[in-house]
Amino acid sequence: MNAPTDEVTADGSRRTFLMAGVVGTAAIAPYASTPASAASPGPDSGRGTVPQRPNILLLHAHDLGRFLNCYGVETARTPNLNQLAAEGVIFERCFATAPQCSPSRASIFTGRYPHNNGVMGLTHHPFNWDLNPDERHLGQLLKEAGYRTGGAGILHETHLGPARCGLDEYFPRARATDVADATIDMLTRYAGEPGQPFYIQSGTMEIHRLGGVDPNADLGFLGQDIQPDTAAGVTVPGYLQPTDGTKAELGELQGSVHHLDEEFGRILAALKQLGLDRNTLAIFTTDHGIALPRAKGSVYEPGQETAFILRLPSRPGWSGGSRQHALISNIDYLPTILEVADVPIPSRVQGRSFAPLLDGREYKPREFVFYELTYHGYYDPQRAVRTENHKLIVYFSTAPSFMDPSQSWRPRCDTIVPPNQALSYHTSIELYDLKADPWEQHNVAKEPAYQDELEHLRGLLIAHMEETRDPILKGAVSSPMHHEEMAWLKGG
Repeated sequence: MNAPTDEVTADGSRRTFLMAGVVGTAAIAPYASTPASAASPGPDSGRGTVPQRPNILLLHAHDLGRFLNCYGVETARTPNLNQLAAEGVIFERCFATAPQCSPSRASIFTGRYPHNNGVMGLTHHPFNWDLNPDERHLGQLLKEAGYRTGGAGILHETHLGPARCGLDEYFPRARATDVADATIDMLTRYAGEPGQPFYIQSGTMEIHRLGGVDPNADLGFLGQDIQPDTAAGVTVPGYLQPTDGTKAELGELQGSVHHLDEEFGRILAALKQLGLDRNTLAIFTTDHGIALPRAKGSVYEPGQETAFILRLPSRPGWSGGSRQHALISNIDYLPTILEVADVPIPSRVQGRSFAPLLDGREYKPREFVFYELTYHGYYDPQRAVRTENHKLIVYFSTAPSFMDPSQSWRPRCDTIVPPNQALSYHTSIELYDLKADPWEQHNVAKEPAYQDELEHLRGLLIAHMEETRDPILKGAVSSPMHHEEMAWLKGG
C-alpha cells in the first residue's frame, strides 16, 4: 500500500507548493515577500537594543536523513555542506522524534513531542493535523524577544500560515533555487539594519520526491535542474538490496542532494559576503530519513536519523570542525537556540538545551531518545525508545511491516528484510541490538539473552508515555477527518 503524496512539486511553468499549509497550484510569479500581516505583534519595542545577540539562520531540507558526504556517504557530492561542517560543529547522532514530515517539524519548532504539540500527522489537506492553539512556535518566541523574523519555502508544521509561526514575512515557493533566491534577498535587506537581530527559517522541497507533468506517474527524485549524479558511483545502504533499480534510484537521489548542496551553498556564501557569518548561528538540518523503503515512514534508524550541523564563530566552542557523538533529539533544537539568543525557555518545552555541551560547561548527555509514529499516509501507531546500543519498538495495530514512502506503484528499491514487503506485517514487539545489528535485520525480542534488556526498555517507554500523557494510552487516536465526518453525519 503506497502512502499518499504529502507535498508534490510539479516541474515546468506551474508548480505545486505549500502556502499557508495548503497544497495548491499557481503560476510562477516574480519574487515577492508575503507579509504575515495577521501575526500578533508581541512586545517588539525592544528590537535592536541588544546587538550582541546572534542572528539565526535555520536551513532545513526535506527527507534527507544523513545522506551527505560529511556523514560518510562518499558518493554524495556535498562540498558546501562539507565546508559548513568543517567550519562548524557536526552532530553524528541526532534523531527526529518522528519519521515523517509535519510531526518532526512540529517538534523542531516547538521543542515538544508530536503527541503533545498536536501534530500527530500531516498538516495539509486532507489530513489537517495542526499545532494545539496554545503551542508556541520558535518564530513567535524570537519575535516577541525582539527578533525580526522571516521564512521561505516549506512551512509544514501548521496549515494556518506564517502568522501562526510569528514570521514577519514569508516567501512560499519551495524549490531549492527559489528558496535560495528569497533567503539571499532577506539577508541582503537585513544586513542593512545593524544591531537588529534576525531569525530566518528556510526549507526546501528537495530532496523530497518530485512530481512530473503526468499526474499519474510514479514520483522520483529528478526534476527541473536535477539530473542523476553517479560520478563517484552510488552508495547503497545496508538495509536495501543492491539491485539495478536500487542503484538507479540512488543515483537520482544523489543528483537531488548535489543540487540542494549547490543552492544552500549560495546562501552560505551570501552570508559570508554580507559580513553576517561571524555572529549568525547558521544551522543545517532535515526533518527525518530519506524517502526509501524502510526509512522515511518507519521508526527504524534510517527513518529517524537526521543531519544536524551548526556554526557560530562568535561563540567559543561553536565552530572549528568538531564532531559531537552525544545522543540528540530534534526537540533539543529550540531550547538550544533560545539559550544562545538569551531568550527564556518556556517551562513546557520538553527538549534539553545542548548549549552547555558546546560551551564546555557541565552537561549530562541523553541516555535514550524516544520515537513515535501515529498517522502519515494511514493510521499505523508505534512507539519506540533507543539507547546507546538497543532499540525497542511497540506496534499498536496490524499493518504492513513499514509504510513505504516510494510513492510508486512498483518501488524500484527492495529491502533485505522483509524480502517481500507486500506479504509482510508488523510483529507486535521488536528489539534490536544496534551494536551487533545496526541495520536492524534481526529481531531479538524473544531471545533469552535479551530479556533483561527488553524489560529495561519496556520500563523506559511506558514511563515516558505516562509522563507525557501519550493519548494512545487511552486507546486508538482519532484523526481530524474522523471528527470532521462525524460532525457532518450529525448535521453539524
